[in-house]
Amino acid sequence: MDDHVALVTMKDGDNLINPDFIHEAISLLDYVENNTEASTLVFHSANPKIFTLGVDLDWMVKKLEEGKKEKIRKLFFDLDELFVKILLYPMPTISVINGHVFGIGAVFSCTFDFRFMRSERGYFCLPEVDLGIPLIPGMMAILSKVIPVTKLVELLYTGKRAAAEECLSSGIVMKTCPGENLLNEAMNFGKTLNKKRSFIGEMKKRINRDIVRVIQDTDPTYIITGESFYS
Repeated sequence: MDDHVALVTMKDGDNLINPDFIHEAISLLDYVENNTEASTLVFHSANPKIFTLGVDLDWMVKKLEEGKKEKIRKLFFDLDELFVKILLYPMPTISVINGHVFGIGAVFSCTFDFRFMRSERGYFCLPEVDLGIPLIPGMMAILSKVIPVTKLVELLYTGKRAAAEECLSSGIVMKTCPGENLLNEAMNFGKTLNKKRSFIGEMKKRINRDIVRVIQDTDPTYIITGESFYS
């Protein structure tokens, strides 16, 4: 805690998204909400080069080899639970992108209300077109909230790596600055957001209503039947 800002630090190297990552993230979100007086939440990475590289593909491959497709399905159900939790979290949220953010990790960063990005290092990238793993509707809805459609189409269809200034000019991130100043800039901004949880929570229910509906009503069919995840 720094004043009323709760700072969560991801410390697992590439911060790959797997069951452990999701469990830890949800547990920490619950802890901050229920056991602190925080009114702003900030996520950043201890790795100076990487925010998160997305889904743990080695974990997925291992589950496929073991014939445990149900584990992969559960991963995506749990991931949707995490996404909804952040989308409806009753305080402003900030992701501090201090390095590369790839794939579903990029989607994860877009569930936050604000994004700050390191100016001299790191790319925002959606490489699923080259991996052959299409994003499910809820993820597309999250990205569409943040990224203008023409830029989103470019990123999705080319798999290009967008540097900080491109992300800033496209509105993906709110601010860019050198790495040595990045976290302080985000924390200082967070300290200006000392608002009532009840008000922020209600506004989030309204502004993110359509995204949550897609995640809860449409995603389950894709997760259960989407063989592109499991082949």
